[in-house]
Amino acid sequence: MKIIAALMLSLSLLMLSKQASATDILVVESYHQEYSWDASYKRALIESLGDQYSLDFFQMDTKRLPASVHPAQAEKAWQIYKQKRPRLVILGDDNALKYLGPKLAKENVPVVYLGINNNPRSYFETAPINFTGVLERPLFKRSIASLAKILKPRPKKILVLFDGGTTAKAAVTEAFDGDIGINVFGVSAKLRLIKSWVEWKVQISRARQHGYDAIIMGLYHTITDVHGKNIPADEVMSWTVENSKIPLFSFWDFSVGKGKTAGGLVLSGEEQGRLAGSIAGQILTGAEPSKIYPKTAEQGRYLFSKSMLNRYGLVLPDSISMLSTLTD
Repeated sequence: MKIIAALMLSLSLLMLSKQASATDILVVESYHQEYSWDASYKRALIESLGDQYSLDFFQMDTKRLPASVHPAQAEKAWQIYKQKRPRLVILGDDNALKYLGPKLAKENVPVVYLGINNNPRSYFETAPINFTGVLERPLFKRSIASLAKILKPRPKKILVLFDGGTTAKAAVTEAFDGDIGINVFGVSAKLRLIKSWVEWKVQISRARQHGYDAIIMGLYHTITDVHGKNIPADEVMSWTVENSKIPLFSFWDFSVGKGKTAGGLVLSGEEQGRLAGSIAGQILTGAEPSKIYPKTAEQGRYLFSKSMLNRYGLVLPDSISMLSTLTD
């Protein structure tokens, strides 16, 4: 009897070990773990799901790697999925959904996406029933309207700069309706999608000469030099801060702080992760993805850098100051 009991105990421990090592959730990040956006939503996912479920992460690194290798990165993620066979997959941002979505739509696994700027249906021939998630809609118009209250005298023209990456293109297509300019309460905002480091420098250096009162930096992580080599985001930011002759603002929290932009009405990856984690938790406890309508993380928050506001001689009006968080 003792031998049988010992064998039963060993078998139970082996089964528990296998369960503990199994992957409940595979998270495929479009970008890389050092990217502040990824780090913030990853932290939120772990906080909301990590106590109950095991999570594995794979970074496609598509902001730093050239587009020619993106399919190969997606194939690596696909092979990991087939190897681990998780109970649920989370796809972070548009490139992960673009490359893996059609394949996962043919599987039975539930999929939760986050940080999606494009219309998710654009990545599928027919809308899959095993997908739902969180949309990302940068608060372009509200952000521009807030600058009309901060800048004195009231601004007439604002330059909005983005890189030429997938997320940037999707974001501005949704918000600007494919146009290169919008008018918000009398403020003219001109959009530029830039791939070249040389062209980025030209736009920054000549902005005041062209009559702009401020620059809003969108995404700037896929800019390349003449050889096609990616320029590190920190280098783009530091050069821009040093050389811009007009105030800099942002749409995302990771671009705000000392030596960065002055701030603005920003979005956070943390909110995306929190909402995606909530949806994933519902599905893992029995809810069907098709019954959970996609959510839009559009709360936003006012975040400003005290040192950068001082640098530009800006004072927040009471209506914005009382709602703002100040860094440094």
